[in-house]
Amino acid sequence: MAKTRKTKTGKRLAGSVARTPRKSRRVGQPVLENGVSPEPSIAIVIMAAGKGTRLKSAHPKVLHQAGGKPLLAHVIAAATRVVPSKDIYAIIGHEADRVREAVAATGVNFVLQTEQRGTGHALMTAREALSPYDTVIVLSGDAPLITPGTIARLRDFHFSGKAAMTILSAVLPDPTGYGRVLREPRSHKVQAIVEQKSATPNQLKLREINSGFYAFAVKPLLAHLGELRTNNAHHEFYLTDMAAILRQAGKNVVAFETKTPDEILGINTRAELAEVDQRFRMAKCRELMAEGVTIYQPETCVIDCDVAVGPDTIIEPFVQLLGSVRIGTEARISSYSVIQSCEVGDGALVQPGCVLEHSRVGARTSLGPYSHLRPGCDVCEGAHVGNFVEMKKTRLGKGSKANHLTYLGDAEVGEGVNIGAGTITCNYDGVQKYKTIIEDGVFVGSDSILVAPIKIGKGAYVGAASCLTRDVPPDSLALSRAPQVIKEGWAREKRARKK
Repeated sequence: MAKTRKTKTGKRLAGSVARTPRKSRRVGQPVLENGVSPEPSIAIVIMAAGKGTRLKSAHPKVLHQAGGKPLLAHVIAAATRVVPSKDIYAIIGHEADRVREAVAATGVNFVLQTEQRGTGHALMTAREALSPYDTVIVLSGDAPLITPGTIARLRDFHFSGKAAMTILSAVLPDPTGYGRVLREPRSHKVQAIVEQKSATPNQLKLREINSGFYAFAVKPLLAHLGELRTNNAHHEFYLTDMAAILRQAGKNVVAFETKTPDEILGINTRAELAEVDQRFRMAKCRELMAEGVTIYQPETCVIDCDVAVGPDTIIEPFVQLLGSVRIGTEARISSYSVIQSCEVGDGALVQPGCVLEHSRVGARTSLGPYSHLRPGCDVCEGAHVGNFVEMKKTRLGKGSKANHLTYLGDAEVGEGVNIGAGTITCNYDGVQKYKTIIEDGVFVGSDSILVAPIKIGKGAYVGAASCLTRDVPPDSLALSRAPQVIKEGWAREKRARKK
């Protein structure tokens, strides 16, 4: 029966660093003329075809996120530090198109397992892709904590033992639910892998478990892969059975124990997903703080793995930095701000409660409190975006200000412009979007409505409460108001009528 992965609480996040990985020989590379054999060609296979039934989700298991990235993306990132992406094969099945799309940018290959009939069946599906290689390393797409260092050490141990199969094992305080590794006395050699339901009472006392990560010599693997059988409760082909098959064939089967068992833990439940997510985020906070970033109450912050922050920047409690955020030096990100895939320049101040999406914020700018930058904004150096200001696809020039209660959409605002409170660029007629251009040095009075397409020329002045529908020449005053009317005594007469 296939092993059940489960996460144990209280373990530290492994921080091992990979040694420089050996280079994989290109498929078909000949032996060198001087008789020296090239290093073995290595492929990495990542199991990513499962549904993740125990997550109770309609989405593919490997696309659930931890640390701001899909589980599979973490495993691919570790694998690509050991072999090139062209030598990595993700075996996909459930919702295959979605999985392929989510990680296509990594450059890995995909093998479609149309029927999910177990881990052994997955390698049967990949037989043609693997046949040109000397060695294959098998990883799990739902175990995102695996590090390049552990993969490299598994590889090196496999080579040093001239093994046909190397099992990555771990010793757990509580091994319940895992298959046990049975070794020969005082040896790396493996006698068998026994699943918990089949284990004897003495075997259940063993704490060394099978992680589900393997290294195989490809020729004996493919030669004996067809001997796998489905005589188990789930009627599936399991790679664990290859240990007994290869041993019976006289091949060397060994186990390599990792000293960081956290890395092999897979995710089966939402609680385990939350725990692993927290491991990634706390590790990211420690990394940033070690690089000179101040993070107050890091346990309250949500910072994704790909975020970069310069030294002497301060991140206050309850900040979220999501996606590919880049923040410069000596900036300050205030509490309750959410920044997604943005660039924030040196010395910028993001005040409480701001929401920034897919935009650029220049050096020494000031945002908020409660500003909203929707995608496509560019706030230039020294500009101010104040409270309850919303921008979308807008460039706010150097030193310009929009300090109060304003909407700027599809606008190009020059340098040194003042946007008064309550200004709106009317950019949408219900069918199409139109652009507003405000040139350098313009003063826009409060409560102005600029109906696009429109251009306000350099140095012009827009009177407060104007609704403009035509271009304004440079250095002009534009007014659009109804004449003020005063009816003396009107209010008094109204009150009298009501009595």
